[in-house]
Amino acid sequence: MIILGIDPGYAIIGYGIIEYENSMYIYNKHGAIITDAKDDFASRLEIIFNQVSDLINEFNPSEVAIEKLYFQSNHKTAIDVAQARGVILLAARKYKIPIYEYTPLEVKISITGYGKAQKHQIMEMTKKLLLLKDTPKPDDAADALAIAICHSNCFGKKINKLLMKRR
Repeated sequence: MIILGIDPGYAIIGYGIIEYENSMYIYNKHGAIITDAKDDFASRLEIIFNQVSDLINEFNPSEVAIEKLYFQSNHKTAIDVAQARGVILLAARKYKIPIYEYTPLEVKISITGYGKAQKHQIMEMTKKLLLLKDTPKPDDAADALAIAICHSNCFGKKINKLLMKRR
């Protein structure tokens, strides 16, 4: 199973691609899609859509895992990120790739076993789980890899639950 993990945004969109096979994580690639604040917002959304589509074409993921949005205060930022997230979801939908969404709490628990884990703890565990020499950079890409790992962990549990119900 190839998983494209996405940490949504509109200035920096983190992505991480892993394979999950025989209960093992196999690192493929990570990085960030960066849009320029000088560009009009519609152009930035088009860049995001096109680059996510390029990643889908290059890696042919079987599933996309994306972080659910959670904002407490800045509604303008929330609306812009939601629009960017929408074009990311549209790109996955266009290619008929199943989309799974995870809250930051679900990602933290899945990666570290602790819902109040700090960012550096998640990044360190992501590095260890993927057998990487260095911590992935930028932080948005590390988050995207963590989201992909979270999906592989949660996906396996869902399958196990379904199998148990059939017995």
